[in-house]
Amino acid sequence: MLLENKNAVVFGASGSIGGAVARAFARDGANVFLAGRTLAPLDRVAEEITAAGGVAETAQVDALDEKAVGEHADAVAEKAGGIDVSFNGDVQGAPLAEMPFEHFARPITNAMRNQFLTARAVARHMAMRGSGVIVTITGGDREAVPTLGGTLVTWVAIEALCRQWACELGPQGIRVVWLRTTGLPEAIPDTGDAVADLGTGFGEGMTREEIIARRRRCWSGCRRWLSWGTWRLSWSRIRPAP
Repeated sequence: MLLENKNAVVFGASGSIGGAVARAFARDGANVFLAGRTLAPLDRVAEEITAAGGVAETAQVDALDEKAVGEHADAVAEKAGGIDVSFNGDVQGAPLAEMPFEHFARPITNAMRNQFLTARAVARHMAMRGSGVIVTITGGDREAVPTLGGTLVTWVAIEALCRQWACELGPQGIRVVWLRTTGLPEAIPDTGDAVADLGTGFGEGMTREEIIARRRRCWSGCRRWLSWGTWRLSWSRIRPAP
């Protein structure tokens, strides 16, 4: 198994994407540490993992709380002996012309704080061991979609932050990977005809579990040469983006 005896921290693990990633990590043999703002849904994911023979623990952590994020990473590293993989899948909609600026800026501000704090917390422990993988998710393939508000700007900002992290962490043996997807059917609300008009093929797309299954190479040890990169996830294939 690719992640046997590895320790993986999943932020936003109670959500559709975070939960799927946590289950995939566990199936690959990782000890999974689930973090999120609400314990009940985290516990449900943990119960599914343990019922399948995996190892999972939960912790109530607000990814916007600097102190809480740091203390959680310290606690995991001390108990498990280190952190090998980190995934953050915790990432509004109205036409921009109708949106107050505060609503537009909120996902950008929150995402930057969230992504920065979680990556910094785990990177410190990964650097001590000279290895690790930090994974997050973006979307849209930089194509504009109506009613996304500040979300598309957020995705671009996350990718820029990842490049900066990769520049600084790569020499320390830490890989930074962001998964760029055109969307997951289970995570997208009903938008009527707008989705079909965009030609994205949501109705025939892969499920989150099928996409997660194809992401395994991103965190596997067989790609040690890769210090950073975008992985574009489409409905029919996965390939490194140019």
